[in-house]
Amino acid sequence: MSLASEARKETIMTLLNERGKVIAGELSTLFEVSTETIRRDLEELERESKLKKVYGGAVKFKPEAEPPLLEREAVHVEAKRTIGQLAAGLVEDNDVIIVDEGSTALQIVHCLEGKQNLTILTNSVPVLMLIIEFQKRGTFDGKLVFIGGEVSAKHLRVSGPIAEKVLEDFYVNKSFVSVDGVSLKYGITSYDYEKAVFTRQMVRNSETAIVVADFSKIDKRTVAKITDLPEIQQIVSDREPPPEWKAALKKMAVTWIYPEHTSASETE
Repeated sequence: MSLASEARKETIMTLLNERGKVIAGELSTLFEVSTETIRRDLEELERESKLKKVYGGAVKFKPEAEPPLLEREAVHVEAKRTIGQLAAGLVEDNDVIIVDEGSTALQIVHCLEGKQNLTILTNSVPVLMLIIEFQKRGTFDGKLVFIGGEVSAKHLRVSGPIAEKVLEDFYVNKSFVSVDGVSLKYGITSYDYEKAVFTRQMVRNSETAIVVADFSKIDKRTVAKITDLPEIQQIVSDREPPPEWKAALKKMAVTWIYPEHTSASETE
């Protein structure tokens, strides 16, 4: 990126903080560059979560809040089901796994019936209830460990210092990690700090850390960092990675799994 571009972006942010909104045409005249150049600058700033593009310009960025679980379950449903099926295919008989909270991770559990001698740890109340239902039906063979701690009624999950302490005593083959953002530069992120700290512990205590993220989470950064991408071994998504990510993913040894191909990061 050129120094001129960085200088423009700094000035754009100064103007935005002063005015609350900037107009692309006015910026084009101010910097004596094309509106296409300004559009690219605004797109880059939006990817960095510094502003929000609107018709004709941009406005100040307002941090998003994490929607309640019931709302999250209702969006991108087919994408999440696809991810759940792909991720469940990575689970082998006799595995010890952690299934994170979240609407995407929950879809994995729907596809685990028939697996043999699993041990599943979870901090998700819906995952807990679903596996209990499988146990009642006799379709789950294995052990279920619910990680205790402070319960969020809004998100139906457990997190906080108690949950982190419990998790310290477990090491697993695979962890299936829910995130709110996946970025080459910023790594994987969450809206909630306590959730991010808990998930970071999941990653550390796993032989293989697997992120499950639909297309809406890709090239996105939220407020609380979980970890950098090199700490993750696999990403399961409903779409292939952005073309410009492939070389970086290969260098980091991160395998991207999606419906059309099972190892996109290994292609040239």
